[in-house]
Amino acid sequence: MKLEAFDKLYQRAAERKGGVAQLNLLLPPVENQAALGRLPDDRYLAAFTKKVFQSGFVWRVVEQKWHDFEAVFFGFNIEKILMMPEDMLERKAADPKIIRNFNKVKTIKANAQMIFEEQQNGHSFAEFIQQWPSDNIIGLWAHLKKHGARLGGNTGPYALRALGKDTFLLSRDVEAYFRAHDLISGGLQTKASLTTIQAAFNRWQQESGLSLTQLSRLVAYATGDNYIQVHEDDS
Repeated sequence: MKLEAFDKLYQRAAERKGGVAQLNLLLPPVENQAALGRLPDDRYLAAFTKKVFQSGFVWRVVEQKWHDFEAVFFGFNIEKILMMPEDMLERKAADPKIIRNFNKVKTIKANAQMIFEEQQNGHSFAEFIQQWPSDNIIGLWAHLKKHGARLGGNTGPYALRALGKDTFLLSRDVEAYFRAHDLISGGLQTKASLTTIQAAFNRWQQESGLSLTQLSRLVAYATGDNYIQVHEDDS
């Protein structure tokens, strides 16, 4: 099936959300992408770690314990994390102040190593993320999956979104849209599916000037169960 034009997609989302004004209120603001390059690299390790621990777990519990995570792991200082011997990592994984999951704790050092190795290329990891082109965001997902630990699937993309990197997300509604329009078949994370989805978002971005984040939300609003509405006291 031919890819739907942005105007048609936008109009359907507006109709489902009560009009253009209401829809625009629901679209997130555009993040300052230049600011991404000024974030300390420890904030990237923190974001990756939080999403790794939130994956398959109650997000609220991770949030409640996050202050202790920061304290136990030296504020996610890259050099200090990499200097930890294995026995120290095991002791920290058993600390009752955090969520005790040694396999997930091990990703902290592994992802610190990924960040450190990128720093050896003459720039910060933050600059590396900031400079990655949005028209190949799936390439950045693949990089995190290959060089990081437990950053495949939606974990890496959700961490990027939390940091402010412009990216679409493969939510259930976004997946449902592409399947309903016969644009993808088979696995969602296959190279063919991801390439098709990236191409669709690239075209919509060219037509609309919206960010990938806004477009991702728009596709969900045009497809999903329509739970999110703007109330009078929210406007």
